[in-house]
Amino acid sequence: MPETLPVFRAATANDRAAIEVLLVSNGLPVAGVAELLAEDPTSFVVAQVGGQLVATAALEACGEHALLRSVAVSETSRTRGLGRALVEQVVAQATTRGIDGLYLLTMTAEAYFPRFGFARVERAEVPPSVARTLEFTSACPATAVAMHKSLRNPS
Repeated sequence: MPETLPVFRAATANDRAAIEVLLVSNGLPVAGVAELLAEDPTSFVVAQVGGQLVATAALEACGEHALLRSVAVSETSRTRGLGRALVEQVVAQATTRGIDGLYLLTMTAEAYFPRFGFARVERAEVPPSVARTLEFTSACPATAVAMHKSLRNPS
């Protein structure tokens, strides 16, 4: 039987429970997910396989900067490029919105994100608009690694 191809789409408010289950199963925080989905459900991009939500990533806008958060792929769907496709979609979305810089926090994927142009930064270098997010203030531990990708076009 052929493998079902993934379907990528913007999330809806109805995806909240499935997104939260996926995040918890990946050891990621759910703080702020409900609020972000209520404010702008399209900030989350999801992948479905056979009608089941198997991957997610989100863009939390913070003025001229944004936070890449909630990147998770179900254990059974890993190594299929879903995470890569979702991160690329969120980066493209941020670029389209005119975001200057994209930030993230990670406990386990510091080696994964450089392939997308992210580099480690000190938390003190993170703009206040991003540093005030739930992700930075309470959802992730102080030991989480901060990373940054500039989206500015050099002139």
